[in-house]
Amino acid sequence: MMQFEPPHDADPIGYAWLIEHYGVRVPRPPQLSYALRKGAPREVRDGDFLNKVVARKLEPAATPAAHFEFCLKHELLALDVLARLLDRADADDLAEHIRDKPLGKYARKLWFYFEFLTGRNLPLPDLDTGNYVTLLDVQDYFTGPERRSSRQRIFNNLIGDQRFSPVVRRTERLRHWQSADLALRARSVVAGYDPQLLARAVNYLYTKETMSSYEIEREVPNPSRAERFIALLRTAAERRDLDKAALVSLQNAVVDPRFRDTDYRTDQNYVGQTVSWTDERVHYVPPKPEDVPSLMEGLIDVMRTNHAELHPVVLAAVASFGFVYVHPFQDGNGRLHRWLIHYVLARSGFTPEGLIFPVSSVMLTRRAAYDRCLERISQPLLEVLEWRLRPDGSVQVDGETSAFYRYFDATTATACLFEWIEATIELELKPELDFLVRYQRARTAMQAIVDLPERKAVLFIKLCVQNQLRLAPAKRKSQFEMLADDEVAALEEAVAEAYRQGDPPATAPE
Repeated sequence: MMQFEPPHDADPIGYAWLIEHYGVRVPRPPQLSYALRKGAPREVRDGDFLNKVVARKLEPAATPAAHFEFCLKHELLALDVLARLLDRADADDLAEHIRDKPLGKYARKLWFYFEFLTGRNLPLPDLDTGNYVTLLDVQDYFTGPERRSSRQRIFNNLIGDQRFSPVVRRTERLRHWQSADLALRARSVVAGYDPQLLARAVNYLYTKETMSSYEIEREVPNPSRAERFIALLRTAAERRDLDKAALVSLQNAVVDPRFRDTDYRTDQNYVGQTVSWTDERVHYVPPKPEDVPSLMEGLIDVMRTNHAELHPVVLAAVASFGFVYVHPFQDGNGRLHRWLIHYVLARSGFTPEGLIFPVSSVMLTRRAAYDRCLERISQPLLEVLEWRLRPDGSVQVDGETSAFYRYFDATTATACLFEWIEATIELELKPELDFLVRYQRARTAMQAIVDLPERKAVLFIKLCVQNQLRLAPAKRKSQFEMLADDEVAALEEAVAEAYRQGDPPATAPE
């Protein structure tokens, strides 16, 4: 989609005015606004972004405080951008603006955000009168539990705190996913299936999730590493609250023993691709190592908090994508990012007990969409960070950058995760269960003909299914020459009958 060009007779307001006024480099906010000198107001979508051209009467006074208030009242919240802008703001000017209307809702929100995001206090006394105001409108944002800020008489319902607090907007797309009740759909899929069949399916799904998670990173784990990852997936629901020691232990389990960490990274890492001997293409630059401990403390606290009103998929997206953007270890970050999805969903009761969604399998088959989701944060950051690749292949980052990671917009990542989970339920879980029902049906019929060893029976069924329910002559000769022709024919018919019966019943045969 072509980039939006504001009308020549429109003036920037809100975020657009402040970015120009302070001359800061920030990722593009989800909304930019312009005031018309004449003409009709309108909205123009530009990919994930909204551009609003509004009537001249909405143009605020030409002061930073007035434009900050316009942002909070009329524009979508961009906490990462707001943090950088407020850091440049004059505290005395903002305080004077707030003194003129100390009980004003948006003046108090501006006051709260300034102190929350900059760590500095405005020269104002605590409020001792007026009703409390809720910071985020729950109709427009996914929110955390309310915490009182008595200084401004604000109910702070951000998802996290100053260390880590992503923003998730209630877009139409997310409203749809929230109403879809994927947890109920998952339970409906598995309801009635034979418990023994489910147990066999789960064993396979754990393996499939493990191999897919490694394959996303173009790796093939050796058997011991694969078994360790499977064990981590199996125990996700029973694990206690995570802390740094637990995350270090998890990292040690999923990487080659030579690359195990004993703490969070102390070097500046990056995600890149070697194009040639002399050319390295950088795809993503994570936060500075000195920012990692506080970011991880904040992220861990978000996972520990009782988010009774926060949808489990939203929390899983915030936790898992927050983790991979922080990139706290030198290796294993991607696998732990995907493991955290299962951890949060299992702990919240979203995943049916004892089951797993092979989300990584969907991510792998939709690799381009998965990469685009990650790039929704990584690419804009590369454009605004002051970084350079050194001759030794390391990356140097200059300036203050932590706000970009503490307060990132997780809306797109959340929508992607919802979509992948639905695809997992419909395209991975149900077909796998149906396959096993058909397999069990065929296996039972085959045992009455020839009691093949399990591995041979699985191979016979697989080869038949791949060849229009008949065993190819070459496979007959190389794999099953020990069988008589009439036995092969009878086994083929048993498989064909099992797979011709259409949709399998909910339960496998005894």
